[in-house]
Amino acid sequence: MICTKCRRKINYMPRGVFKEIYGCKIYVCTLYDEVIKKLIKDLKYHKKKYLAELQAEIMYEYFSRLNLNEDFLVLSVPIHKNRRKERKYNHMDLVADEFCKLGGFRNNKKFLQRIKDTKKQYNLRKTERIKNLKNAFGLNEKEAVARKEKLLIIDDITATGITLEEIIKLLKNNGYNDITALVLATPDIWN
Repeated sequence: MICTKCRRKINYMPRGVFKEIYGCKIYVCTLYDEVIKKLIKDLKYHKKKYLAELQAEIMYEYFSRLNLNEDFLVLSVPIHKNRRKERKYNHMDLVADEFCKLGGFRNNKKFLQRIKDTKKQYNLRKTERIKNLKNAFGLNEKEAVARKEKLLIIDDITATGITLEEIIKLLKNNGYNDITALVLATPDIWN
């Protein structure tokens, strides 16, 4: 998995709200440093699916210290069907499964959908990311959840907050108001 020496190198973020988007609290667990970068890339691009458990452990360890004590329905950030076909899995679905096991949460991996096949975000500037992700997400009405549910969106990295912003806007526009997000890492403090 990850050696003790590397685990000690993880730079955890201070406990508490990192940012708010449309009134929704965003929590970020760590800085996107050498160890976390490798963890994310190996899980996402190198088919090391067993790392989902470690990523979930890091996220749950941070999350449990927030003492939110709420019964969340977990929603993982979706990937487009073309990317899923290429990778064979959505890494965040795997993390969501493990996170839910640790916290006793329920999971709905099919409610959120990526309906637009977007470009990869990491080389795009903020204005390009906004354009790239505009109307990229949708809801699967067959998997609809009650509007009173407390939703917890989980993702691996947030650089500008645009992905979360688009998903939160979609959920709010469809009557979902009790939304929180938990992200493994951020490369820096975004505005």
